[in-house]
Amino acid sequence: MNGSIIRKILGYVLILEGALLLLPCFVGLIYHESEYKTYLICAAVTFAIGALIAVKKTKNNVFYLKEGCTATALSWIVLSVFGAVPFVLTGEIPHFVDALFETVSGFTTTGASILTDVKALSHASLFWRSFTHWIGGMGVLVFLLAVVQMSGGSNMNLMRAESPGPSVGKLVPKMRYTARILYVLYFVLTALEIVFLVCGDMPVFDAITASLGTAGTGGFGIKNDSMASYSTYIQWVITIFMALFGVNFNFYYFLILRQFGKALKMEEVRAYFCVIIFSIVAIVIDTYHLFDNLSAAITHSAFQVSSIITTTGYSTVDFDMWPSFSKAILVLLMFVGACAGSTGGGIKVSRFLVVLKTVKKEIQSYLHPKNIKKITLDGKAVEHETLRSTNVFIITYFVIFVFSMLIVSVEDYDLVTNFTAVAATLNNIGPGLELVGPSRNFGQFTDLSKIVLIFDMLAGRLELFPILLLFSPRLWIDTFKRKTARKIRSN
Repeated sequence: MNGSIIRKILGYVLILEGALLLLPCFVGLIYHESEYKTYLICAAVTFAIGALIAVKKTKNNVFYLKEGCTATALSWIVLSVFGAVPFVLTGEIPHFVDALFETVSGFTTTGASILTDVKALSHASLFWRSFTHWIGGMGVLVFLLAVVQMSGGSNMNLMRAESPGPSVGKLVPKMRYTARILYVLYFVLTALEIVFLVCGDMPVFDAITASLGTAGTGGFGIKNDSMASYSTYIQWVITIFMALFGVNFNFYYFLILRQFGKALKMEEVRAYFCVIIFSIVAIVIDTYHLFDNLSAAITHSAFQVSSIITTTGYSTVDFDMWPSFSKAILVLLMFVGACAGSTGGGIKVSRFLVVLKTVKKEIQSYLHPKNIKKITLDGKAVEHETLRSTNVFIITYFVIFVFSMLIVSVEDYDLVTNFTAVAATLNNIGPGLELVGPSRNFGQFTDLSKIVLIFDMLAGRLELFPILLLFSPRLWIDTFKRKTARKIRSN
């Protein structure tokens, strides 16, 4: 394994994080908060460490999928550890495991929190907390590819390791330009939401943090009731933008190029909106009696469906109080998730489409054994490699889910709490039900359970395998053997 290029990438990541830590520093200065000093120190130290790591020249710039996955997993761990330090040093989240949980939840766009009183945080920390969503939404390494020239290797391997979905493709021939296009779309949609929210008389700071959380489909609110106290107009703006950020960004690229045929052919996007509409209608019918009028029922149902399927996690009501049928729909949406190539989490709509088409094909093979028919998606045949990776992903997903739930269950909380806590973290949702519902938090869990849930958040955001690769003894044995062999040859 090319350890030098991994070290270089980690250095770049820390340099980038050090620069980004200056933003909450400026926020603290604007609001005359002493916490800005802590963020300034953390920014300087993080930047300096990154520069020291990255300054050493690499012997070989070539990296393959193995290096891409390892660099991605380690980058997200390092990013989260350094990102948690300001919370500890300011004393706002003094326990490091809690601070790490909160930071990983931010970067992985989960939105699960250990805080009981969010409003007690300084503006600087509230901003950093929400900004981690925006950084993690599109991916820190995708941003790195957009701004840093990384030659000599396959940048696609970094994109494949970090981007959500069963397959990743280029929008344009050069990977760097693809990363730039994605971030331009990401930034423009975020800016548009801020404008719409400010037009609805939402305070500027609230609009910025809410938009950062929506764009990254994260869900950290700056109020204890999340989005419940805002106007209906603001709730609808956030509902619409949550749904938009759950769409595959290739769809927007095709629309910009006026390639409407390609955009309309995207089965995943069509299925995604069909699921949203069906879920809203079903929940409105089931919960209508809980609200004053039909308009309120539609508003809250649409908000929660959009929030859960995109794995954002904002809430306008305590949906834990809804009837079992509506809660069952929301739990199912947790697993479905958003589209591949979006900022959302979950298993992804495209994977469910592939699985359903595989089941249909299997049934047809029983009826017509000699009829050979390929599975297609968006009018193209699905390659065997994609089918294999989809099946392996789902099997691995449920293995992790089961083991995580067993470990968390040691604390003897009720089954619904344990089940939805793992579902909410592995799918990067945020709130679950019962003790981890929208009006509760994850603070009651022990450090062991929090570490398991931290692992789940990272595994869910990185599509399982990059983080699992770190636990492979063969990876480290091979690396050690190669280093030893190089030292022998040099001597």
